[in-house]
Amino acid sequence: MIDTIKKTLLAGVGAVVITKEKAEAVFEEFVRQGKISANDARIMAEKISEQGKREFEEVSSSLQSKIKDLLGRNEADVKQRLAALESRVALLEHKLAAESTRTGEP
Repeated sequence: MIDTIKKTLLAGVGAVVITKEKAEAVFEEFVRQGKISANDARIMAEKISEQGKREFEEVSSSLQSKIKDLLGRNEADVKQRLAALESRVALLEHKLAAESTRTGEP
């Protein structure tokens, strides 16, 4: 499960990089056509890149929080089930000990 999450997050990073590269390519074409200046193209590409990084960090943080919550719930469930099993084992041991006492078996 952790590997899948890592791969998903890395794919998100790749999407941010691709977005920056594509934005730069589009802006370079606009510069060649004389629609914007090279400086404006650089500034816009940086803004798009920063926004993509910010959005990725927000999604990553949210995902991390949800994973911790999910694992915490699972851990609580496991602890509860383990406690129930320990109680059942203790009860069975008690019954077995009582049975051994009645029958005289060690």
